[in-house]
This record gives sequence, structure tokens and C-alpha cells, in this order.
Amino acid sequence: MDKDLIIDVSSTEVSIALLDDHRLIELNKEQNNGSYSVGDVYLGKVKRIMPALNAAFVDIGDEKDAFIHYLDLGLSFKALDYFLRHIGQNKKSYKDFFSSVKLGDILEKEGKIADVLKPGQHIVTQIVKEPISTKGSRLTAEISIAGRNMVLIPFSDKVSISQKIVSKEEKKRLERLVYSILPPNYGVIIRTAAEGKKAAVLDGELRSLIKKWEDSWSSMAKPHPPQLLFTENSRTTTILRDLLNDSFSNIYVNDENVVTEIKDYISLIAPEQEKIVKLYKGSEPIFDHFDVSKQIRGAFGKVVPFKQGAYLVIEHTEALHVIDVNSGIRAKSGIDQEQNAFEVNMNAADEVARQLRLRDMGGIIIVDFIDMDSNDHRVKLYKHMLSLMEKDRAKHNILPITKFGLLQITRQRVRPATEINTSEVCPSCKGTGKISSTIIIDETIERELAYYVKEKGYKNLTMKVNPVLEAYLTKGLFSILRKWNFKYKSKIKIVTSTDNALLEVIWLDSNNERVDI
Repeated sequence: MDKDLIIDVSSTEVSIALLDDHRLIELNKEQNNGSYSVGDVYLGKVKRIMPALNAAFVDIGDEKDAFIHYLDLGLSFKALDYFLRHIGQNKKSYKDFFSSVKLGDILEKEGKIADVLKPGQHIVTQIVKEPISTKGSRLTAEISIAGRNMVLIPFSDKVSISQKIVSKEEKKRLERLVYSILPPNYGVIIRTAAEGKKAAVLDGELRSLIKKWEDSWSSMAKPHPPQLLFTENSRTTTILRDLLNDSFSNIYVNDENVVTEIKDYISLIAPEQEKIVKLYKGSEPIFDHFDVSKQIRGAFGKVVPFKQGAYLVIEHTEALHVIDVNSGIRAKSGIDQEQNAFEVNMNAADEVARQLRLRDMGGIIIVDFIDMDSNDHRVKLYKHMLSLMEKDRAKHNILPITKFGLLQITRQRVRPATEINTSEVCPSCKGTGKISSTIIIDETIERELAYYVKEKGYKNLTMKVNPVLEAYLTKGLFSILRKWNFKYKSKIKIVTSTDNALLEVIWLDSNNERVDI
């Protein structure tokens, strides 16, 4: 199956849609408003200590103070704190000073945060969860800088290897290779993507990650908290870093600058795939062209239909997300109720797994499947759900289905769930619930036409209408449209759109630009 990434760049945000065999499975939106993102590293200031929680609130410049627990300070916090406090005072170069910091004095696991942090103290932190609801960002002081093949960890001296790399020989090769190129006081986690990579590729990436960390030292030496030290890659390149593989077919972007950014990034992580990045130059919006807009409208409502008339009802609350499975009008002759429930549930599981990724739902998710008496069916459904969720990059845990048909999923929550309002104000009634009489619809349209022709001077107009209205206006040899063309001595065309409400008319000029009264 083909995987396509469609990127829509506007002045306010970048929207990224991941299509698997032309089916929307992930949607990400990156706001161009300086919002706080997972992976960003800040120099913050401790605002207050909470001994009862063994935690502290930290000012990183957000409206809500961020939160850090004692256990999130990390074992090497003393080394990081010493480096931050003395980098502006030492007479060595920053690099020599960093290398000279001792790593042996680790933080106690059962310690108290009041013994480590004080109000007003400066602290280097990284966002691990964005602000959600009434809560501020969640922070860690264990700084990690992720790349395609590895994750760099300052103030560490260990090399860890992904357990998904099975070959013992490959593990030993990567471990020896990374240890041979790793400077002092740096640790690395080798990711699965590094398997089989040459030394030059790994060395180049390691250097770029180290440079990102070292570039922040000048800000630490002359601190002005709260301030951003460095940001992780944009959401676009972060998705590419985690997802890009040989199964990707195309990456379409409607902005030249972003095309250049993506090509530069791919040239570092996978040069052979640089050719799949393409600039979209079509006249219609990129999401419309690739059928993304239509899929968004169908997937983000409260009621989500899937196969053969069945549907999901999705509710979001402060504590959890609830998904109810309904068979709807689905019915098959010759199939008993148990078998019908099993088939609906199996199809529903596919859509549930898609919705979790699409909406990025985190925390507790309860799925209320249709009741099944057969334990064998419940086990098969549970295993099917496990296999579907293997593709989900977020950490998750799935409990077996109860005899009442309830499935509980816990899924990593690092940012608020994506919610898109798919409802619209009716263009015919303007939200009042009442529309003009259909008997005089032709008179209403003709008044608008007369205004555009006589008052505005338009001679070429296109009416975009619902197919039902188009049939009414073009019916017969001497149709209403033909009479209007003759009466107003203008060229009036009609195009149809199923997106239009029944009596909605959109007027377009000769350049296909919308005109309004």
C-alpha cells in the first residue's frame, strides 16, 4: 500500500495529512503562533516548590506555570545544574568545561525536591507534555535530542540500543561504532532506524545533534529566563523522522520554502528518497485535490460511519474518551445476531484504531463494543485490536475485553486531542431554522443576478449550485437559465457541487473568483 504525506501551508498553520492507500490515518496541525511543543528545551525559573507533591512549578514563559516532579529531574541533574551555574564563570572554553564536568554524583531516587531546587533558581528543562485543559506543560530535566537514527543524551556516558534490533552482531557493531565517535559526557540511544547504517551517516547525525546542544551554551552563560534554548524539529520534519521509510510514495507540499526545508532534511536522513518530495501547483486547494478535506469532514464528527451502515459515537470528557459501537441499519439475512455483532465489532476495531491516531486521543479510552456471548469471539476481537495498534507510535496498553463488551485502552497523552468542528451554519437559513419559500427561489436568484449585471457590470458569471437546483434552472428547451442569458445579454453558466446546500448559490466571475453582494 502507498503512503502519501500531504502538507498544506497557510499563513497561520501547517496542516499535515498522512494517507495510507489514499485513506486519512493521521492529521497534525502546527500553529505559527509560537506555541509550546513537545521536545522544546527552555531555560526556566523555579516559581514555587510543592513539598506535598515532591514537585515544583517552573516559569517557561507560558500563561500557566509548567510542572516538574522530582523523579523527572533525572539521575544526572547535579551535573546539569553545576554546568548551568558555572558556565558563565569558568575560564575554559565551553566545550572544555562541558567535558570536565563530573558525572559520578547522581541524584537519589527517594530524595526531596526541596533539597535540590529553590524558588528563583534557573533550570534547563524540556517539554514532554503540552498544556492540556487546566494543566500547564509537563517538564523533564533529562534532556534528550532526537534524530532519525539516534537520541543524544547530554551528561551521560552510556550507549543503549533499541530492542527491536534483533541481530546480536549488528548490536555489537553499532555499539562499538558509536562508542568510537562519542565525545566525553554524552550518551546515546541507538534507534531501530540505525540498523545497517554506515559509520559516515551515524557520525554526521551525531555531529548535528551535538551542535544543536552546544549552540545553546551561549544562552546559558548569559541567562535571561524564561527563554527558549532550542526547539525540536518542526512537526513536519518530526513526522518524517519517525515515519519515513521505503513505503513512502510521495510527499506533496504547496509551499516552496517548506519543500526546500523537507528536501534538506531528507538529504541528511535518507538521501535516496529526496525525489519523492514534490511541489503542488494545482489551482484548487491541496487538501481538496487529494480528497483530504472530505475525509476530515467525515471522520471528525461526533458520529463516524464505517462499513455497511454501522457507526461509532465518540464523546470526549475531561477524564476519558468514550467510543460506542452501533450496528445501525446493518443486517444480513441468514446470519445470526452473534455473528452479526462479531463482524460489526471487527470492522469497528479498524475504525477505532484509525480514530485514535487521527484525533491523537490520549489518556483513558473506553470502547463499548456490541455484546457478544462467545468468549472465542471476544478473544479474536482483542487480538485483532492488538495487531491494529502495533502501527501506533504512541505508547499504549490494551486490557482484555470484559464480558460486557468493554475494552479499555490507555494511550500516551502528550498534547490535547485534535478536535475539528465539522458542523456549519446553514447558508440558506443562516442558523434560524427557516428558509425562503422554494416557489420564489428563481426570483431571489434573479434579483442577485440583476444586481451583478446592472450594478456591478459583470458580463460573465458562473453559478455554483446543488445538482437539484441546477436541474430546476436548466429544465426544458426554454429553461430559466436560457431566459436569463437572453434577458440580461450576459454569459451565465452553471456548475454543480454536492457541497452546496439545496438552495445555496455561489457566484463566480470569469476568473473563478467568488463575488459577493
